[in-house]
Amino acid sequence: MQVAPSHAPSVLFGERLVKQGKLKSADLERALRAQAEIRQPLGSVLVRLGMLTEQEVAFVLSRHLGVRMAVTRDYPTIALDNPGISINYMRNAEVVPVHAEEDRIVVAMSNPQDEFCRQALFMASGKQIEPLLGLPSEIRANIERLYGADADKAKGNDDEFEITGGHENLDDIEHLKDMASEAPVIRTVNQIMTNAMTQRASDIHIEPFETHLKVRYRIDGVIHEVESPPAQLTAAIISRIKLMARLNIAERRLPQDGRIQMRAHGKEIDMRVSTVPTMHGESVVMRLLDKNSVKLDLKTLGFSDDNFQRLQKELDAPHGVVLVTGPTGSGKTTTLYAALTQLNTPENKILTVEDPVEYELEGINQIQANPKIGLNFADALRSIVRQDPDIIMIGEMRDVETARIAIQSALTGHLVLSTLHTNDAASGITRLLDMGLEDYLLTSTVNGILAQRLVRRLCPQCRESHSVLPEIEHELGLRKYQPDGELRLWHAKGCNACGNTGYKGRSAIHEFLVMDDPLRRLILKHEDAGVLQEQARKAGMRTMYEDGLMKALKGVTTLEEVLRVAEDTPNASV
Repeated sequence: MQVAPSHAPSVLFGERLVKQGKLKSADLERALRAQAEIRQPLGSVLVRLGMLTEQEVAFVLSRHLGVRMAVTRDYPTIALDNPGISINYMRNAEVVPVHAEEDRIVVAMSNPQDEFCRQALFMASGKQIEPLLGLPSEIRANIERLYGADADKAKGNDDEFEITGGHENLDDIEHLKDMASEAPVIRTVNQIMTNAMTQRASDIHIEPFETHLKVRYRIDGVIHEVESPPAQLTAAIISRIKLMARLNIAERRLPQDGRIQMRAHGKEIDMRVSTVPTMHGESVVMRLLDKNSVKLDLKTLGFSDDNFQRLQKELDAPHGVVLVTGPTGSGKTTTLYAALTQLNTPENKILTVEDPVEYELEGINQIQANPKIGLNFADALRSIVRQDPDIIMIGEMRDVETARIAIQSALTGHLVLSTLHTNDAASGITRLLDMGLEDYLLTSTVNGILAQRLVRRLCPQCRESHSVLPEIEHELGLRKYQPDGELRLWHAKGCNACGNTGYKGRSAIHEFLVMDDPLRRLILKHEDAGVLQEQARKAGMRTMYEDGLMKALKGVTTLEEVLRVAEDTPNASV
C-alpha cells in the first residue's frame, strides 16, 4: 500500500493510524525509521513489518486521501480496449484501468498521490485520469488476469511451465523444483496465502482443470471463487506448496498430508495441507489455523443463556461423557477447546488425543494420534488412563473400541469430552447404539449431547432490519420467540468493512440434550432418534432451528442463514 513519499505526509497518515487505534506510537516511530532507510511508502513499510494488513492500511488511507477504494465489482471482466498504457508500466507502477469513457479513464492505483504516475497515464492515454485506491495484491492479480496471458502469448512463452506426460525421471523432479523456486511462482503462492488471510478465509482450494486453474476461498463457511493464476503455472504452484509443506513432489498418484507454519501480518499461521490426485493434476486444500484469532471462550461462541447454563452444569460434573455433534466444519473442535480452556485449572490434569492437534493449549497434555505407527485413538486412550488424568478429550469417537474405553473412563471417575458426526443431538445416542455400545453403559455415563451448526454473523456496520410479513410470522411461529414488541428480521447489505458480503465472522446455533430418567427409559427400549428428540424437547431442549430463529430476531444473523444450515422438525410445536 502506497503513501506519499515525502516524510511529512507519512507522519500525518501515521498519526491518523495511531489516533484510530490501528497502530501504537512506538510502532509508528519504528516504521518511520525503517521507511527512511528503505525509502518506501509508509503503508508498504507497515505491511512488510507485519504491523497492519493491506486492507487495514487501505481503509484508513482511503478516508485520509478522500479517494474511494476499488472493490471487486470495479474491476472489469475483460481487458479494456487499447487504453494506451503498456502492460509493463501497469506492473511496475501498480496501476490497472478499470473503466474507460470518451474523455476519461478510471484507474485503480496503489498510490493515488503519485502525481508523476497520473501525468504519465494522462500523456499515454490522452484522457483525464480518475484514481481509485486499489490493494496492490488485487491490482497485480487483475493485471495478470486481464493482460498476463496475452502478454505471454505475444512473447511465445505459452509452454514455458508446461510439463508433458510420460515417464517420471530425475530430470522431471529437478525441473519441478526449479519451477517452484522461481520468483514469480513464489510471489504468486505467497499472494494467494496473503489474500486468504486478509479476507479471513478458513480454507484455500486450488483445483486444476484441463484449461484453467481455479482458486477458491472459504470465508465464513461459504466458498468464493477468486482471481486465478495462469493455467501454465499449475504444476509450479502446486509443487511450491508441496515443498513448503515438506511433501514428496515426485509423488503425484497418491494423497498426501502436510503442514506449513509461517508468520504473516504479525500473526502465527498454521496451515494443514492436503493433496489428492485428480484428472488434471493434484487438488490442494489448505486449512488456515490462526492461533491468535480463535476465541477459546465459551461465552463468545454464541450460546444462549439457558444453553450455556446447562452446558456449564455438565462440564462441572466430576465424571461422565459430554459429546459435541455436527458435520465437518461446524465448530465442534473449537467448542471442545473452549471447554478445555475453561476447565484448565491447577487442580485438573487434562490429556487429549487428537488427529490432528489443531491448536496447542498451554498447560494441557495433547497427544497426536498416528495410525501409521499403530498409535490410534484406542491405543492412546489405554495409555492416557494410566496417566492419572481428571479430564480426557478424544478428538472423535470413530469406532466402538474407542467408545468403550471412553465409557469405561467415565465410569472410573473421569470427565470425558468428545465429538461425533451426527445431524442432531438425539442421533448421537442412536449412533453409539448402532456402533455396538451397550445401552446400560450409555445411559449411566453420557451426561449430555450438544449439537451445533455455524451461521454467518451479520456485519454490525451495515445490517438493516425490516418488518415481518404476517404470513411469515404465522408460518414460522415467530411470536413465541418474542412475545412482546414488533417482530423484525434483518438482512445483509454489504460495506467495505465486510468486503461487501454483509457478513463478518460466524456464530453458532445449538441444541443441548441433557440425559434424564425418562430419556434413559426410552434408550433402554431402543427407541429411534425422533422419539428421543421429542422427549428431550418436553424436558426443555430447544432445537437448533428454534435457536437460530431467536438469533435471527435479535439481529445476530439472517433467516436465510438459519434455513441454510437447519430445518424445522415435525415436533416443533411441542
